[in-house]
Amino acid sequence: MKNLIVLGLLLFCLLPAEAQTNDSIPIKTATLDPITIQAYRLPPQKISYLKDVEQTFITSGKRNEVIQLDGLPANIAEKTGRQVYAKIPGAFIYDMDGSGNQVNIATRGLDPHRSWEFNVRQNGVITNSDMYGYPASHYSPPMEAVQKIELIRGTSSLQYGAQFGGMVNYIIKEADPKEKFSFENSSSVGSYGVLSTYNAVGGRSGKLSYYAYFHRRVMDGYRENARSDGSAQYASLKYQFSPHLSLKAELGRSEYLYQMPGPLTDAQFEENPRQSTRSRNYYSPDIYVPSLNLDWQLTPNTSIQWVTSAVLGTRSSVQFIGFADARDTIDATTLQYKSRQVDIDHFNSYTSELRMKHQYQLGDKQSTLVVGLRYINNDLHRQQLGKGTTGTDYDLTLLESAFGRDVRYKTSNVALSLENLFQIGSKLQLSPGIRIENGTTKMRGIIAYLPDEAVPADIEHQYVLLGLSGQYLLNGDTKIYGGWSQAYRPVILADVIPATLLDKIDPNLEDAFGYNAEIGIKGVLGNRLTYDLCFFQVLYKNRIGSLLQTDIHGNAFIYKTNIGDSRTNGIESYLDYKIAETDYSRFSVFTSTAFMSGQYLNGFLRSGSENVAISGNTLETVPQWISRNGFQFAIKRIAGILQYSYVSESFSDALNTATPTANGAAGIVPSYGIWDLNGTYRLSERLQFRLSVNNLSNKRYFTKRPSGYPGPGIWSSDGRGVVATVQFRL
Repeated sequence: MKNLIVLGLLLFCLLPAEAQTNDSIPIKTATLDPITIQAYRLPPQKISYLKDVEQTFITSGKRNEVIQLDGLPANIAEKTGRQVYAKIPGAFIYDMDGSGNQVNIATRGLDPHRSWEFNVRQNGVITNSDMYGYPASHYSPPMEAVQKIELIRGTSSLQYGAQFGGMVNYIIKEADPKEKFSFENSSSVGSYGVLSTYNAVGGRSGKLSYYAYFHRRVMDGYRENARSDGSAQYASLKYQFSPHLSLKAELGRSEYLYQMPGPLTDAQFEENPRQSTRSRNYYSPDIYVPSLNLDWQLTPNTSIQWVTSAVLGTRSSVQFIGFADARDTIDATTLQYKSRQVDIDHFNSYTSELRMKHQYQLGDKQSTLVVGLRYINNDLHRQQLGKGTTGTDYDLTLLESAFGRDVRYKTSNVALSLENLFQIGSKLQLSPGIRIENGTTKMRGIIAYLPDEAVPADIEHQYVLLGLSGQYLLNGDTKIYGGWSQAYRPVILADVIPATLLDKIDPNLEDAFGYNAEIGIKGVLGNRLTYDLCFFQVLYKNRIGSLLQTDIHGNAFIYKTNIGDSRTNGIESYLDYKIAETDYSRFSVFTSTAFMSGQYLNGFLRSGSENVAISGNTLETVPQWISRNGFQFAIKRIAGILQYSYVSESFSDALNTATPTANGAAGIVPSYGIWDLNGTYRLSERLQFRLSVNNLSNKRYFTKRPSGYPGPGIWSSDGRGVVATVQFRL
């Protein structure tokens, strides 16, 4: 300090005399040339993760990913799943209902049909149509409205719900709290008649904030007779009573009308994958999701979240149903088509979920307790086998007053979940949990070909599910994580309805039951390589199928029952390597690859006129390899990705039919590899352009041979297509 004082005195003495007095010092001025400082906001290229405790949910030790959609180089307008979920290892995407209408995703060898093995949410609100009757998610928001997607694998089943797949949560954009009014428009045009527009407004005034959007998309479709017309609307109002208390009301709706071109045989697919076998088949879901969300920070250590919501609407179809080789033609005698079948499902699903998070000291470490209480009351009204018109347009009119099946499937269920995050030392976290389910499903109604006494059915859902997750911090960037969690899948309505007089249902039909197990390691090496490697196992017991039986009189019948158990082992790997990075550029490569081996442990299944053992058979619709790989770049205002997606072959049925049947309903689903190119040019923070070239090599392929809806056979996936998008923010 003395040296500094001496130095200061010396400098003072060296100053000119006039500077050592109180007289004013003449100041020289000069005009400088303006300097512009320009920075570039490069879009994120890596997957991010949820916090150990996310709102009122514990995610520590559970495999999870967060996909940020802002700036994501992907075909957002058509919800191209292999691009949106490119960095989710093992994500299997099933193309159905025309591009962009629906998201069909599964992981770990589960069935991707309308994502029904997942607990699907929007802003934390359940959107599955009926968890116990028809767990498919028919509600489908536009990707332009989604800010991010949160995905947690099946070890989340204790907190979110009992699903084997886990949870997918679509987080919708919110109003900018700094603006009283903002506007966003995203308009797209593309191949096969794609026209799409998304318009949103939002803002905040005092304690009230709002956000709303309108979306509309039409397209002619890749195949003949594959036109679709869909729209979606959403409105949100949030009132912040205080920094600790808020209430949000939301109403979302999605609907579309899809003209279904029908299944193809293998010969038809090879001849022309764009051809159609149906011109009079239509499908249309119309779903509303209202909700109220109360967030209350009771104390610095305790908060509650109370969400009350509903899924209301219909799933309607009018079809000429048959295999791909069954022709839908005009009768030479009547000069008319045959009558079509009309089916309508009415959804009335109500959920109230109260969750509490409490943080407390255990010794010198902080622990977190999460308690959840969920009540579900569902009333699924299914009307099927209606005799429809002989016309060619979308018409649900009945020629006869009654439906062949008219049943109600009512479920009342209460679930209590508890999970506690223990901090053990500075590096280890353990989260034991329990979920208690207690509910009953009752089916009542009329099935024309069955006696009245054969229709009623009562099904109990009583489970105590256990789980344990944990993670160990090796260093600042590396974690070992793992867990084991039980799950179950309720017997759904389709399982308990006999298809014909020759079908009978096992009165002791049981819910599927099993577990998810995983262990993995994730981290960053040298600030360049991000990695996440995980081994998993899924045990799925009491799978449902059909057997051939004989009654006491020697009459054969088809018996739907629990046919056996399956197990899927696999490895999920995500590697992202940053090649180079500067203030205005970034280059990286990634691979998102999963290996899966799914097999039946035991069981029998009907094949023609006999029952065949399926022990050791490969699980249907489970490809051994799913790999997506890409080169990603960002240079100043330009960002893009060149991506290659590969899916190995799979069987379409549990019998492992290798040679395709003449009608295309069973056989191998061949492997396929798809190249995609996506680019974004950001002219400013308010204006950007997107260009997507999908299936660059115009690969002919299909993803599945469905056994039921939308018709048994081959459903061609889209060939090469281009989509251009302009996005503007005000």
